[in-house]
Amino acid sequence: MGLIDEFKRWRLVQQGLSSGKKRRTAEEKGLFWFLSRSPSVRVGIYLAFALGLAFLISATAGIASLGYQGTLTVAGVLLVCAVAIFHLNHGKDALRNGNVLLVFGGMLFQLWLIHIAKGLSSAWFSPDAQFLLIPFAFAPMIHSVLLGQRAGVYTTVFAGLFGALLMPTEIRWPFLGLSMFCGLIAVFGTKRVRKRGKLLRAGFYVGIGVLLLGLLFGKISVVGLDATQAWAGFCQACLLAISVGLATGLVVGGILPILENLFDLTTEISWLELSDLNHPLLRRMQLEAPGTFHHSLIVAALSETAAEAIGADAIMSRVCAYFHDIGKLNKPEYFIENQGEVNPHDTLTPTMSALIIVAHVKDGVDLAIKNKLNPRMIDVIQEHHGDSLVYYFYRKAQERLAAEENQGEGESKSSDDLPKIDEKSFRYPGPIPQTRESGIISLADAVESASRTLTKPSPGKIRALVDEIVLKRVRDGQLDACGLNLSELTKVREVFSKTLRSMLHSRIEYPKDHADEAPSDLGQEKGKVVSVEAIESVRRRRQEG
Repeated sequence: MGLIDEFKRWRLVQQGLSSGKKRRTAEEKGLFWFLSRSPSVRVGIYLAFALGLAFLISATAGIASLGYQGTLTVAGVLLVCAVAIFHLNHGKDALRNGNVLLVFGGMLFQLWLIHIAKGLSSAWFSPDAQFLLIPFAFAPMIHSVLLGQRAGVYTTVFAGLFGALLMPTEIRWPFLGLSMFCGLIAVFGTKRVRKRGKLLRAGFYVGIGVLLLGLLFGKISVVGLDATQAWAGFCQACLLAISVGLATGLVVGGILPILENLFDLTTEISWLELSDLNHPLLRRMQLEAPGTFHHSLIVAALSETAAEAIGADAIMSRVCAYFHDIGKLNKPEYFIENQGEVNPHDTLTPTMSALIIVAHVKDGVDLAIKNKLNPRMIDVIQEHHGDSLVYYFYRKAQERLAAEENQGEGESKSSDDLPKIDEKSFRYPGPIPQTRESGIISLADAVESASRTLTKPSPGKIRALVDEIVLKRVRDGQLDACGLNLSELTKVREVFSKTLRSMLHSRIEYPKDHADEAPSDLGQEKGKVVSVEAIESVRRRRQEG
């Protein structure tokens, strides 16, 4: 079909009926998109992990308690359980082959690091020191930051179980205990990471955990600490445990940007970097569409507060709200918040006005792709109006048609000659919001725009307006796919009402102080502006006298 479409487009260009240019869209699905969701590729990742694990087991000595065949059998059973649990409890991640590769590739890399640390020369490190060199929290920390804490816990459990198969019998249980404990420390220490320094802090906590359990399992000896040599060995072991934890946090912080770009993921650290208001598109909006820029700031504040109240991604909601209306940059004067005394829609038909308003969504997607914005931002731009109706111009078109029909009755004009109103021409292209964050931004956008129509805003009016808009969106089916339940919508309504009350509060009128009026010797009449020279002369007289 793609080749046929290209041929048709070429024929139209030859006939002078097309420019040959194609609007950028976010729905173009190429080879990479199909590979990222292909079940065959997913099975290949699992097979590659199984082969890598089998190689590490075959290269490991000291597993005579089960034997190679028994160890491989246990590893196969664990792998089947790991895949089944991953698909049952991590359905969204399991459908993206990039995430599958990140999880199982990360676990395999950690197992390889365990194998390397265990095989270090005994001339350099003692067996206990080799044990302390194992990076127990490497993969859990990466997965917790990139995919969430649930993925980090999953990796902690199965990386520990697979790693235990590579350990000699005498240290298998200490390794499993340390791996589980330190992995959970890393997961809980990387909740809502917004600064890279928090990764170092989590690595330090992991080092403390290794130190404590190393003492309990006897990997750090406290025997004979009255001797100088024993103290030196004890301090070296403590320093080694903490250093490995800190090095883990440092390395994870360094490779996070690479992994984000490679697997198309975004951490809160990156969202904070994207929230810079000096982005070229936002700078353009400040200069060319200041009303839209102010509107976007308020929508961002509403969205962030509401998302935080229901446990959604607050910072992502704020950043996406900044960019949700960038499509208005193409024709800023056609949107009410940027208009002055002249309204361009007065000279247009309602249908044409609706087409211009609806086009800002497609224009926004086009600008976002051109400027290489985050895919989540593009989704929000495309979804923040859903397939809702541009009601103002639709109603205006109906009124205009009714007026023409009334006029036509007097002139015996046939109704077939009158234009028909197609509701589809007045609807946004969609799709409706697909995530909670997108649904919140959609509601915040509608609520903020409608709040500008309140003449004397009061708490009762604001709450009634918010409830009406949310109920209207629910009835129209705009929130059916975003995953917001009724209890979350109740919290969102409360947050919107509270935030708008603080934004739209009224000021008290201060009484005029007649003593502060301009002196009579300035010769100014009431209602005229005091000149700068007069003000300067008064200031000089006050300084002199």
